[in-house]
Amino acid sequence: MTGVASPKHPPAGAKPRLMFVVSEDWYFLSHRLPMAQAAHDAGFEVHVATRVIDGATAIQKRGFILHPVPFARGRLAPLATLRTILALRHIYDAIRPDIIHHVSMQPAMLGLLAALGRPVPCVNALTGLGYAFTSQSAKARLIRPLLRVVMHRLLSRDRMVSLVQNPDDHAALVAIGVPERQICTIAGSGVDAVRLRPLPEPTGEVTIAFVGRLLRDKGIHTLIAAHRLLRARGSTVRLLIAGMPDPANPASVTIDEADAWNQEPGITWFGHVANVATLWAQAHIAVLPSFGEGLPLSLLEAAACGRPMIATDVPGCREIVIADETGLLVPVDDAPALADAIDQLARSPALRVRYGTAARQRVETRFASDIIGEQTIAMYRRLIEAREKSPVPA
Repeated sequence: MTGVASPKHPPAGAKPRLMFVVSEDWYFLSHRLPMAQAAHDAGFEVHVATRVIDGATAIQKRGFILHPVPFARGRLAPLATLRTILALRHIYDAIRPDIIHHVSMQPAMLGLLAALGRPVPCVNALTGLGYAFTSQSAKARLIRPLLRVVMHRLLSRDRMVSLVQNPDDHAALVAIGVPERQICTIAGSGVDAVRLRPLPEPTGEVTIAFVGRLLRDKGIHTLIAAHRLLRARGSTVRLLIAGMPDPANPASVTIDEADAWNQEPGITWFGHVANVATLWAQAHIAVLPSFGEGLPLSLLEAAACGRPMIATDVPGCREIVIADETGLLVPVDDAPALADAIDQLARSPALRVRYGTAARQRVETRFASDIIGEQTIAMYRRLIEAREKSPVPA
């Protein structure tokens, strides 16, 4: 079922309606499916408003109701932005959701503008504070002060909950004036710890792997530089890269640049990998030298597969990579330090096993999708109960 199709006024006793607003369908499927499935299983009617690329069938077969929205990412386009806001406003008016769950910065800001004047509770999931806060480019520095003001105004209204994934982002929202009582921290969207199981180490040369969008802010250039240093020292460590450039993001590498990595000794770029377990079956170590994260799904998946990790000591990464427990932390954009950390783990099978075992245990006790799902459903129910206790006329 696609498009706006639910009745405007649900009958008494109907399922509570939950509306996910996500910029693109693939991101919903890769990063928010466990939350949505938990809500569906808990009795919610789940709607998904997103830009549809090729995920319609996968979304609908889960029993979710899909609403195409013309999101335009990566450019300042006032008319396209207005079209998105109006499309969302039309959907909100037609569906009358009990909760709207905006995912990431752009959907949250546009979705909140679309929801102005409506009494619906909104969960605004800020999965890291994004390019405008992590980049030091002139464009990012220019828009950062304005974005702080807009965020404060929109996120501080009644019935708003800002959902963050780590304590650093919690503190950042408090710093821009969002009331602490309106901030909720839940550690990610959950990882399927049943489907992703601990894997034996592969045979052959020690192999490191990176999974993620190919962005400067993900540290991909730092990783390439570190691998070159290792090869120059005589190391035979191999590097696998899974992920695609994101042309809508100003920090993206180009396809030609990514393709050129395949010509370098010891590097294989796969592009998109549908089943991430097949990648971790080929790798000994997970590496993510990011400049900042909400909570990186790629590391959670690696940890679920029992892989030790190396990441930068930044928000998000240090929630799953605990120094000398589940892996190693290195400074941001420091290729020599990253090369040293890779070399340390490459030379020690015993350390890899110890870190990988602890990483898997951390997933099971804190990040598994059933745990995150329970926390998320509890948040939804608190919002619905609060609305019922103090209704505001539509």
